[in-house]
Amino acid sequence: MLQFILDILSVPAILVGLISMIGLIALKKSGADIIKGTVKTILGFLILGGGAGIVVDALSSFGAMFQEGFNINGVVPHNEAIVAMALKTYGTQTALIMAFGMVVNILIARFTSLKYIFLTGHHTLYMACMIASILVVGGVEGVLLVIIGSLLLGFIMAFFPAIAQPTMRKITGGDDVAFGHFSTVGYVLSAWIGSLVGNKEKTTEDINFPQGLSFLRDSSLAVSLVMLVLYLIVAFASGPAYVEKELSGGQHFIVFSILQAITFAGGVYIILAGVRLVLAEIIPAFSGIATTLVPDAKPAIDCPVVYPYAPNAVLIGFLSSFVGGVVGMLVLLMIDRSIPGLPIILPGVVPHFFCGATAGVFGNATGGLKGAISGAFVQGLLITFLPVLLMPVLGDLGFANTTFSDADFGVVGILLGNVLQLFR
Repeated sequence: MLQFILDILSVPAILVGLISMIGLIALKKSGADIIKGTVKTILGFLILGGGAGIVVDALSSFGAMFQEGFNINGVVPHNEAIVAMALKTYGTQTALIMAFGMVVNILIARFTSLKYIFLTGHHTLYMACMIASILVVGGVEGVLLVIIGSLLLGFIMAFFPAIAQPTMRKITGGDDVAFGHFSTVGYVLSAWIGSLVGNKEKTTEDINFPQGLSFLRDSSLAVSLVMLVLYLIVAFASGPAYVEKELSGGQHFIVFSILQAITFAGGVYIILAGVRLVLAEIIPAFSGIATTLVPDAKPAIDCPVVYPYAPNAVLIGFLSSFVGGVVGMLVLLMIDRSIPGLPIILPGVVPHFFCGATAGVFGNATGGLKGAISGAFVQGLLITFLPVLLMPVLGDLGFANTTFSDADFGVVGILLGNVLQLFR
């Protein structure tokens, strides 16, 4: 039964489909409308997930070429990898914290001013897993572990969307949808940096291309060409022999790089299509829940929800965040000379894409082009240094070859781990 509940709650498409169905029922829609709205919501999330899968696959080869080409070994932050290892030991605790944490989130939204219901199921799972792991390492067990973990999870599921909402209003131009992705500290930091250094009137979407480069206004084409340059750099750095033997299955390394770059752009295009479909269904359906169970509640949705509002900022943010990750890695390498054994955090391309792209949109909303570049760069530094401080509180998981990647995991984990140390 626990596995069944975990499977439902950890699949965003099913979770949000159920939310949509409940909302449509609360609105007393016809059976046909309920079926249509539920299926289209699930379809939109599956499309979004399919696009994300394509992007992740394309970036995995990029990451492999980067490590091979520049001969740097270290820890690659990756949420899915660390959670897969942790669930083998903390699966039951994770499932219970996740289930009751979602109940706490609804109660908080119902009875407090934090009117946000967190709908990003996989991130809920990841946070529940990290909380369970740290609580066990801190000596908390049994019912107390589930109570503390559920209350903490439910609170942060409402708190983080709340601190992102002022910028979300600037991004979307409204207050209908909230933001649910556990790297919010990085995005809020990006928006703040953007407000300091930039001008929101000079947006990334108004970049003036020379007449001969006007075709770059097509965001899919621009993403393809920029990524092609990056893929060719790491492909040449790692060497044709490595690419063709280990990654491309014998396909010429330049052809492989071209296809991977365009595949990446195709994945981004699919993500945007999925987001538009989900928003068209979930916002009307969610009003049914808001008006009956949780008045004025807002659905907090995964980070690609902001991508359609500033497609240029998505690419700029990714590149700036990745540069920030490289700079952070070089700083750690220099510090390691004085403090041997310090974890070297390699720039994981997947978190730098999703988190960096989102940070770019947030920075653009407050500081335009300069805000997108500088905000995403600082966010890239943040998700490089936070994992270094997080790893010591994870117990045995801290010695794995990977760790949690996004900023909120680092902030929550570091605070929770150090508070528990005070009571030991």
